[in-house]
Amino acid sequence: MPGIRLQLAQVRPLVSVPNFLRVLASIYFIAFCSLGVQALGLIGSRGILPFGDFLDAVKQSFGGSGYWREPTLLWLGRSDAALQATWIAGAIAALIAAVGVWQRAALAISLALWLSLCVVGQEFLSFQWDVLLLEAGFLAVFADTAPARIWLFRWLAFRLIFFSGVVKLTSHDPAWRNLTALTYHYETQPLPTPFAWYMAQLPLWFQKFSTVTVFAAELGTPFLFFGPKRVRHIGAWVAIAFQVLILLTGNYTFFNILAIALMMFFFIDPERLPRTRVHRAVSVALVAFIGVTTGLLFLELFSVELPPGGGEILRVVEPFRIVNTYGLFAVMTTERIEIVVEGSADGDTWRAYQFPYKPGDLKRAPPVVAPHQPRLDWQMWFAALGNYRQNRWFVNLMIRLLQGEPSVLRLLEHSPFSNAPPKYIRARAYLYHFTDFAERRRDGAWWRREDRGMYFPAVSLK
Repeated sequence: MPGIRLQLAQVRPLVSVPNFLRVLASIYFIAFCSLGVQALGLIGSRGILPFGDFLDAVKQSFGGSGYWREPTLLWLGRSDAALQATWIAGAIAALIAAVGVWQRAALAISLALWLSLCVVGQEFLSFQWDVLLLEAGFLAVFADTAPARIWLFRWLAFRLIFFSGVVKLTSHDPAWRNLTALTYHYETQPLPTPFAWYMAQLPLWFQKFSTVTVFAAELGTPFLFFGPKRVRHIGAWVAIAFQVLILLTGNYTFFNILAIALMMFFFIDPERLPRTRVHRAVSVALVAFIGVTTGLLFLELFSVELPPGGGEILRVVEPFRIVNTYGLFAVMTTERIEIVVEGSADGDTWRAYQFPYKPGDLKRAPPVVAPHQPRLDWQMWFAALGNYRQNRWFVNLMIRLLQGEPSVLRLLEHSPFSNAPPKYIRARAYLYHFTDFAERRRDGAWWRREDRGMYFPAVSLK
């Protein structure tokens, strides 16, 4: 428009440290809200794993040292109101940071509150993206364009991707070794998307080629991160494309968005601006801390004896979850076992509970639910990898269903017992497979299944 001069040099670039902080804060907001709507049913006082009981057990076992072993603000209050206040305060702090107000202070509050929830979340908050959010949040408190601080984020991105490839090799899993892993993956991952069904139909040669591509993306691409600018940018774009493909075929909560956000630091050039002595000292301390702890974690990963004092350092740092090891799908699951929970009023007629997102109804399409994480649906996938005796939370779930606990029932899509809870409850195991094109055209089913017998025997409260 006439009279308006657009000074491009003064326009803040889309990829910048302040914008990364906004993206990270938005991810924190998603994480808090996603957990918050489930928190009472998962870890509330009448939930599956009450966090108050967990803290009582920690205090009984470790005494005063329990506060350090399990650092959470919820030591100050073990009520449902305190739990609700924690995630709501976290969401508010994240929202404040997302709009660019008091970003570092708000992110520091988000970090402390997310750690507090991860500590008491037990099995329900034990995922790699939960601790990745903590590690990225810790670095974000100090983030700017200083070379050392830019490189700390790049080092985190390298570790995240490279060691996802390393664990696949060091696990000696035959599915990865013979390049057949992706023939199973789309079908057996925790929560596939509709696109995963189509990917599973592709021929064996394509699946093997795709597996080779996974190794190239995870083991080769990260080394491009340390090249000249053009090479670094190519590596970042390849990593972003890889994350987008994962996002399209599986519901991995906010993980892919967070991994892509970390790639922003490969497009942000460090600036050697005048820094205060305190700023330089903090940078040196951060580099030393991250360097030592990640070095010790690498030695531990490869079963190398730690130097004197190394184990003590890791034990001090571990409770805060701000430096971690990563690596998804080290061993490929080759069968999809689904647990179907059933209730009965008389012990003869059994009716199934419907979970909102995991496979159940054979004609229901796989969902698109990310970045929300339905954490009970996820844990049901892990429970199917073993037996109920290895999953104490599953027994608690069955008890809560027999009691008709409202906070737990809200985690389900449908309970067949709306008027009164069932007298008996049990769970059966089924082997699920994707259908093929012919089967789906014939009856509209996305899945077919085979009965694998009882997972949990029929019981009643009496």
